[in-house]
Amino acid sequence: MMKKFLLPAAIAVAGVVSVTAPLAPASAAVVANQDAGTFISSLGTEAFAVLKTGNKTAVRSKFRELLSQHFAIDAIGERLIRRWNNQITPEQKAAYKAAIPTFIIGTYSDNLYDYANASMKVIRTAPAGSGFNVVTQVQKPGAAPISAVWSVAKVGPAFKVTNLTVANINLAITQAQDFDAIIQRKGIDGLIAMMKSRS
Repeated sequence: MMKKFLLPAAIAVAGVVSVTAPLAPASAAVVANQDAGTFISSLGTEAFAVLKTGNKTAVRSKFRELLSQHFAIDAIGERLIRRWNNQITPEQKAAYKAAIPTFIIGTYSDNLYDYANASMKVIRTAPAGSGFNVVTQVQKPGAAPISAVWSVAKVGPAFKVTNLTVANINLAITQAQDFDAIIQRKGIDGLIAMMKSRS
């Protein structure tokens, strides 16, 4: 139950929270030149604006755009199936990479609305390896605050999210374990079919 809650919570946190100080919607060019903490705040603000419209089609479209622009999707995807890389054909790898955004949006979009009234506060930003960890606290009305640590790194000229740890649960590791279980039962083609079915 914990894993099923945390990943949608993290996806929601990644795009629908408001920040403690109002910020203008961020363009890709503006976000690229900000520090890591402001990048996370701006990312949330931009997505929160479209969530408030209540238009589910627009929300899905915007979140797909944000995933493409501001998340290191290729690197994250590689990490999730790293142990299987030597068993995957180039065609399977291409199909898997193409299915990742559809899987994320299709699986978790309905959970985003649960966080429409949440707020997020950036606590601190600290160097971590070649990037930064942005420590935040997410407060949903009537619920206990959630700690979320964003791993952020420069990919080319721009910051991108590379991982997220929510309530001390590393989401990349958690999702990799889930994918491992599916691949063990159904193979990589079974994983890809499951991902595509979430559209």
